[in-house]
Amino acid sequence: MPNRTATPASAPAATSAPAPAPERPGALAGPLPVLAAAVLWGTTGTAGSLAPAGTPAAAIGCAGLALGGLLLLLSDRTARSLPRTCPPRDRRLLLLGAVAVAGYPVTFYPAVARTGVAVATVIALGSAPVFTGLLAWLTGGPRPTARWTFATSTAVLGCTLLVLGPQLGDGGTPMDLPGVLLAALAGLSYAVYSLVGGRLIAQGHPSAGVMGAMFGAGAVLVLPVLLLGGVHWLATPRGALVVLHLGVVTTFLAYRLFGRGLRHTSAQTATTLTLAEPAVAAALGVAALDERLPTPSWTGLAILTLALTLLTTPHRR
Repeated sequence: MPNRTATPASAPAATSAPAPAPERPGALAGPLPVLAAAVLWGTTGTAGSLAPAGTPAAAIGCAGLALGGLLLLLSDRTARSLPRTCPPRDRRLLLLGAVAVAGYPVTFYPAVARTGVAVATVIALGSAPVFTGLLAWLTGGPRPTARWTFATSTAVLGCTLLVLGPQLGDGGTPMDLPGVLLAALAGLSYAVYSLVGGRLIAQGHPSAGVMGAMFGAGAVLVLPVLLLGGVHWLATPRGALVVLHLGVVTTFLAYRLFGRGLRHTSAQTATTLTLAEPAVAAALGVAALDERLPTPSWTGLAILTLALTLLTTPHRR
């Protein structure tokens, strides 16, 4: 991860006694919360499959975001005050992040409906780290390091083998171009709000406040989509339990952890670490749903594990 606190080599040396060094978190203080968030996100597919039959996939995602986003907003005082007290430039960033937050469910779930879960997951999650690295560089951030590039490329390869493994032996299925584009837009949305959140947190804003403000506004933006898709399924016990899990666990708790991780981890690294999500989903499928993984999927799981281990291991000069 690039060192954001490095000073230019030409800076003059201080003549007075040096100030005490700022407290540094442990090497895994950032990666661990992000990986914990990815574990929680990995339960999304299993939980969504328990929704009442016939429930639109986009409605499930928007309902989870609406509940979780409002919880993030209402549970933190700085989340409600940040849009009023921050500078105009940061306010615009918050608005951009909120639009990106709302853009994820309204692009990803239709992509799933058109291309299937496997293809949509690989394109969205696999493209997000690439978008994040490129956008960070183009907006004045550090150039992607060789270590990050290698680990990310390897992780995307492992994710592809893991998710698409069951389809490799059946001759494949034709690609749906609009579905592929929607999945790529979902990856771009994820990259944008991760970058915006990381940048605002790096400027000193509290992570809970940043996540609460972005996701609270995003929750309001997706309410029309939820209402248009119908809400009668929310009155059923299964529907209510599914939305409760998605809102509280995979949105509220997961993004609290993700925001905390962004305080000590770059957005580029964080989006790569969340490629652990399909690994968790696959493990849940084997353990809870009695699914079987073919050899290519197990190979992809091993490659993905090695790549994430490389990314989270402290770098030694």
